[in-house]
Amino acid sequence: MIREAYGVIGIISPWNYPFSIPASQSLAALVAGNTVVLKPSELTPLSALELLSLFHDAGFPKDVFQVILGDGSTGAALVESNIDKLVFTGSVASGKRIAQTAAARLLPVVLELGGKDPMIVLEDADVEVASSGAVWCAFVNAGQACLSVERCYVHRSIYESFVSMCDKKAKQLRLGDGMDHSTDIGPLIHERQLRTIEQHVEDARSRGARILTGGKRMPSVGPNFYSPTVLADVTHDMLIMREESFGPVLPIMAFDSEEEAVGLANDSEYGLAASVWTSNRARGERIARQINAGTVMVNDAVSCYGISEAPHGGIKTSGIGRTHGKLGLSEMVRLKYLDVDLLPGIKKPWWYGYGSSMLAAAEGFLDFQFGAKIGRRLIGGMRSIPLISRRKL
Repeated sequence: MIREAYGVIGIISPWNYPFSIPASQSLAALVAGNTVVLKPSELTPLSALELLSLFHDAGFPKDVFQVILGDGSTGAALVESNIDKLVFTGSVASGKRIAQTAAARLLPVVLELGGKDPMIVLEDADVEVASSGAVWCAFVNAGQACLSVERCYVHRSIYESFVSMCDKKAKQLRLGDGMDHSTDIGPLIHERQLRTIEQHVEDARSRGARILTGGKRMPSVGPNFYSPTVLADVTHDMLIMREESFGPVLPIMAFDSEEEAVGLANDSEYGLAASVWTSNRARGERIARQINAGTVMVNDAVSCYGISEAPHGGIKTSGIGRTHGKLGLSEMVRLKYLDVDLLPGIKKPWWYGYGSSMLAAAEGFLDFQFGAKIGRRLIGGMRSIPLISRRKL
């Protein structure tokens, strides 16, 4: 088996992790022997330019790694250009448009299109640990991560204590300048993202959800700040449990059985990642196998992206293909099967020269390979000898 570089890999990267995402994807493409054209989000171009500078300082030829800047029209031009494969990270809507364009010429693609990741907290989980995990996993990077916990399902027997702990811990988080080391949560990327969060929270409130903390803008801190929000008593009728929010909101819902929890977790068009929290490892693994997602962690979440060996990617509308690890590296090469005949001077038994004797010998060969008893195999082997000795064209 031979692995060959595709040639030119186009990468369209998002704004939420504007350095780490294109860096890991570009490195995989480059070490596999490809060249790379990177189109970053128009909201975060400087991170890509810094990556470009680092690659060139490290000795990469300038033509091997290039960055093109622009908005969606620039990305569309890259997809329609003469690249050999595309790696895209972004919204479902944009990913579907790219897939349609790529299909016209069968351009191979890897699509990572976000998620609505569920967190299942079983009755035997450590509530203190799980609630801290939920707060971090929901609010890290202001919730602007495709792996963020966006749906939290908690067993009814520990529901109130879990909700109370999340409420208490969320109230302690500090909003402010991300360059300040004491800051826990920074701003959202832009006004449009903030309005999406407001819409989801207001829809949940109007349908009966309790806002335990947050649920409002924080103009005193800055124009795009939204307070970390904990919602209780949410249902799947609410936008907050159906659509990707991508903000600092933790919606929590009670469940009564494992079967119900798995059903709720799988009741989504997304399938990127999920987590199960329990003191019983075997139980956690068993439930994890029932969840429809590209990654399921037991007693942790989000941090799987930081494990270099772990493949990253989802199912359903969360995307196609994988990045990271061996599978991610395999996405950057074409497979070619190379077969060399070790007996080049001998005509093949299946070449022309057919007839009844050929049929009888072929049937004997099948008995030799698959006969139920040793005697039938030996007789079949004898009958198959004419396959080699018979006259061929």
